[in-house]
Amino acid sequence: MSSPQPPMTRRRALLEVTGVFLRLGFTAFGGPAAAIAMMQQEMVQRRKWVSPQQFVDMLGIANVIPGPTSTELAIYLGYLRAGWPGLLLGGVCFIAPAMLIVLALAWAYVSYGQLPQVTWLFYGIQPVVVAIVAQAIWNLGRVILKSAWAVAAGALVVALYLLGVNVLALLFGAGLIIGVSRWLLARRSKSPVIIGAALPAIGTLFPGALAASVPFSLGLLFFTFLKIGAVVYGSGYVLLAFLRTDLVQNLGWLTDRQLLDAIAVGQFTPGPVFTTATFIGYIVGGLPGALLATAGIFLPSFVLIAAIQPFAARLRQARLTSAVLDGINIAALGLMAGVLAQLGQHALVDPLAWIVALGALAILVRFRLNSAWLIAAGALVGLLRFALH
Repeated sequence: MSSPQPPMTRRRALLEVTGVFLRLGFTAFGGPAAAIAMMQQEMVQRRKWVSPQQFVDMLGIANVIPGPTSTELAIYLGYLRAGWPGLLLGGVCFIAPAMLIVLALAWAYVSYGQLPQVTWLFYGIQPVVVAIVAQAIWNLGRVILKSAWAVAAGALVVALYLLGVNVLALLFGAGLIIGVSRWLLARRSKSPVIIGAALPAIGTLFPGALAASVPFSLGLLFFTFLKIGAVVYGSGYVLLAFLRTDLVQNLGWLTDRQLLDAIAVGQFTPGPVFTTATFIGYIVGGLPGALLATAGIFLPSFVLIAAIQPFAARLRQARLTSAVLDGINIAALGLMAGVLAQLGQHALVDPLAWIVALGALAILVRFRLNSAWLIAAGALVGLLRFALH
């Protein structure tokens, strides 16, 4: 991994980090895959903050530690661009816009008892998201898929993901199989092998089950979301399982309907899906609850990236861990492709949606236009479509 920017350029780098991640926080619709795709376009293609190989290695590392992958990638990119202040700014500026949008929706939900209608907006935005993710997969694939065997392994991951195989099993399974096989083939080499120490089972530091209908307190709310942020892997659907166990079953603070509405808000707003915590925190504890729940669920990501970044370069230098990282990168790309297939199924619902997606992809390939403009254009198409319907 590259080092942070020299001190003489730090102020400019901090301004860049602030501006880029604030914009991404307001425009990264479509979940983690879309946010990662937009970061790849912005930081690798347009600004060249990191090389394609560095980006996929960072993505691999973010995939194998707990917490929201896209947020951890933003934190990591912020660090590499502007050092420790950039680490904080990258994450905060990516999270804050989504948190504010979700906070406004939570207020409307509590005040009026329902969510604002956004169907028209996402009719036009989702095909653009499909195009953004497709371009990122193509660009990342040219770096990650270096052989026919790698292509076959990636295709197998896509198939297993669509069949419902556990995401974590695919990530670690691909990493271990590829890493160990390459290590066995190269055993004659005397190069030292570094095996990173496993992360502690953070979840054991917190109580796993609480009695039902526990009286509400802000402190318990914070530590509940801190525990979830420290142990949860995967998509918003995995997050749903953790949230239901703690907040509906164990604590009795939410109903199933409120939880599903909270997950829906996290899915259709820009930025990290984990801002679902903001919505839930507001429902059960008002503004203080929203802020504490948000801080709790995202704090472990900052700590884990800060802890792992000094060892990241050694993961690529050592023969075994480098091969494991390659396998994880192949699996991560396969998972993105699987998500793309699911997004396409839901987004490309009629000929106009296909035209929007293909047009956005052609513009991205030919002109490399900032994807935020395409998101805005897609929203306008959705507005016009329903206004004229």
